[in-house]
Amino acid sequence: MEILNNLTSPFPTFLLTGIPGLESVQAWFSIPFCCLYAIAILGNSMILFVIITQKSLHEPMYYFLSMLSATDLGLTVSTMSTTLSVFWFDVNKISLDNCIIQMFFLHGFTFMETGVLVAMAFDRYVAICNPLRYTTILTNLRIIQMGFLMILRTVVVIVPLLLLLKRLSFCRANGLSHSYCYHPDVIKLACSDTRANSICGLIGLILTTGIDTPCIILSYIMIIRSVLDIASPEERNKVFSTCVSHIGAVAIFYIPMVSLSLVHRYGRSAPRVVHSMMANIYLLLPPVLNPIIYSVKTKQIRKAVLNVLLTK
Repeated sequence: MEILNNLTSPFPTFLLTGIPGLESVQAWFSIPFCCLYAIAILGNSMILFVIITQKSLHEPMYYFLSMLSATDLGLTVSTMSTTLSVFWFDVNKISLDNCIIQMFFLHGFTFMETGVLVAMAFDRYVAICNPLRYTTILTNLRIIQMGFLMILRTVVVIVPLLLLLKRLSFCRANGLSHSYCYHPDVIKLACSDTRANSICGLIGLILTTGIDTPCIILSYIMIIRSVLDIASPEERNKVFSTCVSHIGAVAIFYIPMVSLSLVHRYGRSAPRVVHSMMANIYLLLPPVLNPIIYSVKTKQIRKAVLNVLLTK
């Protein structure tokens, strides 16, 4: 009846989905999800804490890492409330306005993360290809400016995209595929013309991922060329090892994102549980794994974290 009441309603209510087909055991799925959320929040909070409190980490590389941890925290918190509400209490209704608010933070932090990954790639490029000018290029003021531009770009891209949703009519069964509001998922439920939304979404994608991905690739092409010019294999491995953590962060962000996009576009016949699990992997994998990767592969972060944990 709830779905029927949504037909042509000016104030539509969407129905969130937990694990399709496994609703009877959904509460048990909350246990691993709670663990993953806890790891993401504690891990990224720890990275932020050590970078803020340890003066030895007040360098451009770690400032960018703190930005990555902050966006991962935002990404985690933006979906945690609705996901756990669905799993624990079977509270699966969300209004369009609340959906738009959630999408603002969800997609906003996603776009910001791509920007941070570009900034980190640029940091590695300067450190390896132009080390003598590293401190003069990446000054504190310039890092602040880069952070501000990331936020500004995100707002400019996201706000028009979400405002266009307000003009749409939703006159179909408003059941979403995930436990949170995802823009392509919401758009599919509209029965009015969505061409403007699709065009705006495409422009937003070009201005974010469409620019950021080639920039990251170009940075690593230049880095690889510079590393290959180093005669000593030991020095070559040592220099390139400083990029391993960032390459891992790029991989765990882009691979799930591309996979989810392909499932949404071409996998309409796939079981709904596939959509649901892909969506959750896409959002939880980077915040969970990034702190682990940087703690394991970055000596200074590992040492700082151990100092905090072992200090009585």
